[in-house]
Amino acid sequence: MHLIFLLLAAFFQDQDKPPERAAPYYPTPQVVVDRMLKLGELKKGETLYDLGSGDGRIVVTGAQKFGAKSIGVELDKGLVIQSRQRIGKLELGNLASIIEGDIFEQNYADADLITVYLLPVTNIRLSPVLEKKMKRGARVVCHDFEFTEWNPEKTEVIEDSEGRGHTLFFYRR
Repeated sequence: MHLIFLLLAAFFQDQDKPPERAAPYYPTPQVVVDRMLKLGELKKGETLYDLGSGDGRIVVTGAQKFGAKSIGVELDKGLVIQSRQRIGKLELGNLASIIEGDIFEQNYADADLITVYLLPVTNIRLSPVLEKKMKRGARVVCHDFEFTEWNPEKTEVIEDSEGRGHTLFFYRR
């Protein structure tokens, strides 16, 4: 785990500047996606935001399996196109969408659940943004890297199909 953290942290050359990307693209295994959304208590009709949504698998799962309005925020144009094509192919456009943009610039006032798989340095910058932009009672689930300024209500460790451990942190604002 520490080696992965060091490799991911090395992704950013100059930490005095805000990173252009919140994290490198590293897909979340589907078993972890499912558990994140269950741990986050996602319900039909709620609104989910996945920050740094990558290939859109959390967004698609939120719409398909939970019936939630699911919105991904992704900076990488190629991943945005890939996600939008998948959403279109699955005919989920009524529930799922991808915003091409900066996670720090979005409004999360309607979020019931926010999922995050970002680097610790990004989470440090993001937590005060979410505190200002989220409604009271909204939930957050972080994958592997917690919000150090917040106290998790629940923490879980699960294994993926390859035996790799994943830590999930659940917060309620």
